Amino acid sequence: MSDVLDQSEIDALLAAVSADLGHTGEAGIGLSAPTQKREVDAYDFKRPERVSKDQMRALMSIHEAFARNLGASLSAFLRTIVEARVATAEQMTYSEFIHSLPSPTCFNLMSCLPLAGKICLEISPLIIYPIVDRLLGGTNSEMFIPQRPLTAIEMRLASRIINRALENLAEAWRELVELDFLVTDTESNPHLVQIVAPNEIVVVISFEIKMGARAGTMSLCIPFNVIEAVIGKLTTQSWRSYSRAEGDTDESRRMVSSLRRADVEARAFLGATQITVSDLLNLAPGDILQLDKMVDQDLIVQVQGRTKFAGRLGKLRGNRAIQITRTAEPTESL
Repeated sequence: MSDVLDQSEIDALLAAVSADLGHTGEAGIGLSAPTQKREVDAYDFKRPERVSKDQMRALMSIHEAFARNLGASLSAFLRTIVEARVATAEQMTYSEFIHSLPSPTCFNLMSCLPLAGKICLEISPLIIYPIVDRLLGGTNSEMFIPQRPLTAIEMRLASRIINRALENLAEAWRELVELDFLVTDTESNPHLVQIVAPNEIVVVISFEIKMGARAGTMSLCIPFNVIEAVIGKLTTQSWRSYSRAEGDTDESRRMVSSLRRADVEARAFLGATQITVSDLLNLAPGDILQLDKMVDQDLIVQVQGRTKFAGRLGKLRGNRAIQITRTAEPTESL
């Protein structure tokens, strides 16, 4: 077989190449098809996004509820207005998270059983020191933020705030999975803590906390390998249906349980009459007052000052009683 192409074979090859170029629409050799532009997204292999956008939105929803509950809890505990909100939620490597933190700071390692691994909770000195000062009776008006680690006494006071935060965090996650958060270690220099590899992807939820004129940040670092077992539950559709079906039911059950233990005042009105001041002054035991109600008429029962029921007067085990017969209209006369 000859290694040299004749003229007919060369023409056939050129015709085939020209046909392919014309079909794909590449510019340059008299093509009729227009060029199609394709959108290309840049992908950084150093920072792969292992959590989808829907799952990140679900995590935002969980921690927005946590921030609201934390603000209310700290406000009641510190006897002052404390505001907490989610500032950012993003994915990054663990080394990027560590290098973004100040040193020294309040850095806490936590377990979240039954999930494997550990997560981090960091509270900025800009807000933890004013909170400690508040617990010690200070006003925070002219407070100087020291550049040193927390002392043993300050850490003991800060742990009361951290424990309250963990209770609220567990409550926020309970609608998705039952977790038990527990502080296992505390460090002032975050660069000395290595819970995952430096290039491992973590989800960082940053919060802004305000107390009066003071403000600071709090960061929650969740490695991907910790939540990998439950990441499938964080899709938008399943999260919303789960939240409606389970969260609302649990909240209603807790509300009903609290209301059942509440004390209310109930009054039954026998009737009304008019007498003179002279008769009022001369009233004595045994005197009879004629009321405007007949014995066969219903008596009105008010609960917390609002007309609710109607009933009949009677006696039960030697005590005066009233038997509810119907629901009363709010406008019925006493």
